[in-house]
Amino acid sequence: MTTSDDGSRPARPVAEVLAVPDATRKGNQAYDVMRRAIVSCRLLPGTRFTEAEMMERFALGKASCRIALQRLAQEGFVSSMPRHGYRVSPVTVKDVDEVFALRMELEPLAARGAAGRVNRAHLERLEQACRRRITVDVGNQIDFFLEANRGFHLAIAAASGNGRLYRTLSSLLDEMTRLVALGFGVQGVRPNIENDHTAMIEHLVAGDADSAALVARRHVETFRDMTLEKVIASLRDTAVVPVRPSRADGGAP
Repeated sequence: MTTSDDGSRPARPVAEVLAVPDATRKGNQAYDVMRRAIVSCRLLPGTRFTEAEMMERFALGKASCRIALQRLAQEGFVSSMPRHGYRVSPVTVKDVDEVFALRMELEPLAARGAAGRVNRAHLERLEQACRRRITVDVGNQIDFFLEANRGFHLAIAAASGNGRLYRTLSSLLDEMTRLVALGFGVQGVRPNIENDHTAMIEHLVAGDADSAALVARRHVETFRDMTLEKVIASLRDTAVVPVRPSRADGGAP
């Protein structure tokens, strides 16, 4: 038995001390993999599953899977059904309305604050990434678009200098990811809203706060209408199917 340096009580074995961080790391990896599947709608809203099915699908250990599911439940991505497993939280029309209602107030505010303070080259690189067409399936194109689009809008929020506004928009854009993936990804089409980005860049660089805010609001309104149409179509057309292992999902320790 190993004792502590002062001999007062037995010291914890080194393996035991290292096990906690390792379990946390694997739990975080499992969480990232499962959250990505939910946000991208590879696990569709309303899907019911068991812990064992997630372990098989994503090649997870029991402890790391359980840690991930606890976090996902706390954040509202899944709900526990006692003795029946879990359910991926549904997406509703109300979700679309709420997310975009907040964006319509906050995006013009960010644009006003960022007018005359943006890095044109940085915004143009992000805007070009939004327009980039990659030769892969539509689902991956949606993922790529969402990452670039998120970067574009958060760059404007960052330039506004309002940290709370930035954090709030960051959270809203995270929520929007699942809405867009459900609407456009399930319908097999890609959003096309880049002309507004170009106009926003011109007004922001020119320091025209009023015009930048106007375009920002119009941009969110247009995207809301497109997303709502696609989400309604997906909710109508999509039948939730049982979970099956899929190598395309990737795995985690």
